[in-house]
Amino acid sequence: MNELFKKRRSVRKFTKKAVSDAQIKEILLAAMVAPSGCNRRPWDFVVVKDSQTKKVLAQSGPWADFVDEASVAIAIIGDEQKSWLWLEDCSLAAGQIYLEATNQGLGACWAHIRGGKTVQKEDAEDFVRKVLGIPQTKRVLCLMAIGDPAESPPQYSEKDFNSSKVHQEKW
Repeated sequence: MNELFKKRRSVRKFTKKAVSDAQIKEILLAAMVAPSGCNRRPWDFVVVKDSQTKKVLAQSGPWADFVDEASVAIAIIGDEQKSWLWLEDCSLAAGQIYLEATNQGLGACWAHIRGGKTVQKEDAEDFVRKVLGIPQTKRVLCLMAIGDPAESPPQYSEKDFNSSKVHQEKW
């Protein structure tokens, strides 16, 4: 297995070191070359570096507090008018973000938005749309928090392979 896959872990604690614009561009390029149904690429990305905005976005769910600590947050936006597979396609783009961030020695973590509630029990998608000025016709899948990792979770290994989860030919 490629070492990159073993190293990729969700990182929720970050140092104050900034992620450069060049690094962000490479991360976004990785997201934009993700597979998508019929190559429709139904995604948009909102890059957030402003500390006040990240602080507000950290309220988008009881699980999103780490967004405030990240150097950058990237909102992954889907267009269900462009593709009925927007959810799958945007999830693949998020996976690419995870991998490229890891490739650069950065940490990343997904903060789920779609279908969730804020800490104030509001609709999380509406909350993020309002904060970031996203049109009502677009869907907000998640926020990807990215930064210099202040923690190093152990990497995956062969022991994480669970053969009971694999079925040959039939269940």
